[in-house]
Amino acid sequence: MSLQKIEKVLSGELGKLKERGSLKGAETVITGVKGSEGERGPRYFIQGYGDKEFLRMNSNSYLGMPLRQELIEAEEKGVREFGVGPGAVRFISGTYKPHVELEERLAKFHGREAAMIFSSAYATVVGILAPLISQDTTVVSDALNHNCIINAIRLSRPKDKKVYRHNNMTELESAIRESVGSCMRLIVVTDGIFSMRGDYAPLREIADLAAKYDPEFQEGILTIVDDSHGVGAIGETGRGTVEHTHEDRIDILVATLGKALGTNGGYLVSDATVVEYLRETAPFYIYSNPITAQEAAAALKALDILDSDAGKKMMKYLREMVSYFRKGLIDLGYEVIAGEHPVVPLMIRDTGKTIELVKYLKDNGILATGLSYPVVPRGDEEIRFQVSASHTKYDMDYVLKVLGERGTR
Repeated sequence: MSLQKIEKVLSGELGKLKERGSLKGAETVITGVKGSEGERGPRYFIQGYGDKEFLRMNSNSYLGMPLRQELIEAEEKGVREFGVGPGAVRFISGTYKPHVELEERLAKFHGREAAMIFSSAYATVVGILAPLISQDTTVVSDALNHNCIINAIRLSRPKDKKVYRHNNMTELESAIRESVGSCMRLIVVTDGIFSMRGDYAPLREIADLAAKYDPEFQEGILTIVDDSHGVGAIGETGRGTVEHTHEDRIDILVATLGKALGTNGGYLVSDATVVEYLRETAPFYIYSNPITAQEAAAALKALDILDSDAGKKMMKYLREMVSYFRKGLIDLGYEVIAGEHPVVPLMIRDTGKTIELVKYLKDNGILATGLSYPVVPRGDEEIRFQVSASHTKYDMDYVLKVLGERGTR
């Protein structure tokens, strides 16, 4: 069968993406890593740039865990004990001892009854919303929620979907109130940390509204928070937005092992009954291979480090670097969004200028993410810097120096 007809259609669609400015194009390929040396943090080598060294300011690795020797040794030990792959899905013969130990450890870390791990946080969100959304469920979602939440709701086909303006609790309450009497169950779902901006959901206000209106729904109100950018990046002990907002009434907390914890996979924590139900009904859990045993072993080691005095020192240092970098940008005359999270958005508010600045930074050995329309609303174009505990003051000063030499034009 010829692909010519469909290729013509697909080429047209690619052309439209390019016209809109949302075509991602060729991926950057990292060919090597140079560990920290003296006052400099890690540097990276990129395909096509020879021995030119790059400072990554666009990584989700908020604690620098992937290069820590303890995690490398834990993963190597896991490979030797269990091999390189699970060989089956969990319910057949793909559950290994490190999987069970990791789930127990995650539940304990978050102070919940149970946990379950998935292949990614994206798979976690999409995998659990479908079995939790019945034909008589209304879902209420923040307008700036991550793509995984948007697609999970779309694929789950709830009875009704309502979207409230970003962090607007008046609109959230109105959406809940309007749903009274029209559905059996209501789900409020939000990001904990919003990855484009680094700001956070007001979890206490959300939990208060859920508690206030829960009696009005026969099957109650369920609150779900995806805190993939929060865990290990914010909160005194790295327990994320729940810790930062001092709010523990969230029903289901989703997070990732692939950002601050430095390994791979996603997970959720909740009550034991909820987790048991999802093990039996979540398709992305039932029919997909789990993360490898060695990845689980490395994640366990990452949790051990984070949940220790050393982890508290890492979190303190990260906060200091974030504050130092954000203040430096402000002192240079740049506009930033206030906050404490290691996502530091430098607001450019123009697509062309954003593209130019990303290129300028790359020419100077700095990798940063430019976010332009339609990825973000027109007028909200930005450079998203991401600070890590593996960055040094020297690294921060270098980025600020490069930006200072260019100016805010």
